[in-house]
Amino acid sequence: MKKLKEILFKVNIDSVFGDTNINVSKITFDSREVKDQALFIAIKGHKFDGHNYINQAIENGATVVVCENLPVNFEKSSVVYICVKSSKEALSIIASNFFDNPSSRIDLIGVTGTNGKTTISSLLNNLFNELKFESGLISTISIKYRNYIENSKNTTPDPITINFHLSEMIKKQIKVCFIEVSSHGIDQKRVEGISFKGMIFTNLTHDHLDYHSSFKDYRNTKKLVFDSLSKSSFALINSDDKNAKYMVQNTKASIYNYSLKLKSNFSCKIIEQQLDGMLLSIDNSEIWTKLIGKFNAYNILAIYSIGKLYNIDKINLLTSISKLESVKGRLQSFLSDNKVTVIIDYAHTPDAVENVISTINNIKKSNQNLITVIGCGGDRDKDKRPIIGKISSDLSSKVIFTSDNPRSEDPKSIINDMVKGVSNFNSNKISIELERKKAIRMAKENSHEGDIVLIAGKGHEDYQELSNKKKIYFDDLKIAKEIFNK
Repeated sequence: MKKLKEILFKVNIDSVFGDTNINVSKITFDSREVKDQALFIAIKGHKFDGHNYINQAIENGATVVVCENLPVNFEKSSVVYICVKSSKEALSIIASNFFDNPSSRIDLIGVTGTNGKTTISSLLNNLFNELKFESGLISTISIKYRNYIENSKNTTPDPITINFHLSEMIKKQIKVCFIEVSSHGIDQKRVEGISFKGMIFTNLTHDHLDYHSSFKDYRNTKKLVFDSLSKSSFALINSDDKNAKYMVQNTKASIYNYSLKLKSNFSCKIIEQQLDGMLLSIDNSEIWTKLIGKFNAYNILAIYSIGKLYNIDKINLLTSISKLESVKGRLQSFLSDNKVTVIIDYAHTPDAVENVISTINNIKKSNQNLITVIGCGGDRDKDKRPIIGKISSDLSSKVIFTSDNPRSEDPKSIINDMVKGVSNFNSNKISIELERKKAIRMAKENSHEGDIVLIAGKGHEDYQELSNKKKIYFDDLKIAKEIFNK
């Protein structure tokens, strides 16, 4: 990708801007022909501002600069300056045009919401490929198509990465791509200038309030992507979520809904649940799925709905859905040598933690204990820490608070925030172990045959982020198997 990014900035200015809606307030050249110039786009980030590096970029060969604020002495420079309202938006439009607008030549289906994005997008990709509808995937875990796979760094990548991979998928004659669309990605204009064939709304609960000023801001950011859909697109919404109608109130897209409770285009009922799967009734047909939990019933129904919107035969669709396996780090489980069920899950929001623990409690027997190992990320939404502390201690037999990704924060301080949510009645349930590996070992030592251990928060991640941006290898699933099967 490094080479790609170097190549990208050797561009034809006329071709990359084209007929776009970029708000260009000033271009510092008249009728000069500007072609094949080295382009630098100055972007304001969270910690650094690209405008402070314009001179350095020029010294390194940049002859065209896209920026939001013109330098004081720009008139004396031989460099071409293009002043725009938003450099991030400009980058997205430029990237899309550079790769010949690939999103308009592939069915790009986005998945947005607080929970369920990774499961839905990943399983849709697996399902479509199983049914010989070759598809690609851009998700929190990976970017995948044909024999290509790359680990992801962000839920929604930067616009250069998105457009490059969509272009590569088109070259390989892939017709459909499923992509996770995060609130960060929307707010930072990473999906600006991208054409979506469809957008799925899963749900909206407390998350990312360290980034967004309020829940209202978080909700309105998600809504923007539905506002941008065209008349030829569709919006598939979970009508059981109270924010669903708000999301699509201004969309031009055709609206479809799915639900477990309300009358909708696509509906489902849970008939039976066990630790190894559940029996569902979808569209008056029974289906056994290897996934468990009410939230996964919603995920399966969303997947079924997309299949039906693509006119896939119902029997083939349900048969293929029944073969789908859990996504990496999403309710992955194994049975230890001493007959303890160990479950790994990515749940890191209050709603997700409650859903996972409630699902396990609804399935387990009264004589089985549930031991939860959980932490919260540092440098992130602090308000959810006591809420997660309360939920996990209320609903578990025993809880071990430990480190997640502490980043620059003191792990003790993070755990203290979680403990604040624990009621006096549940104080005897909790233990604290800062080292995550020791916490997992403690869970083993406190478990007995038939018990269930939930290790939550990190899921598919195979690292821990410590202070000074240091990362160490840490894979919950592998470490848990080592400890529990010793």
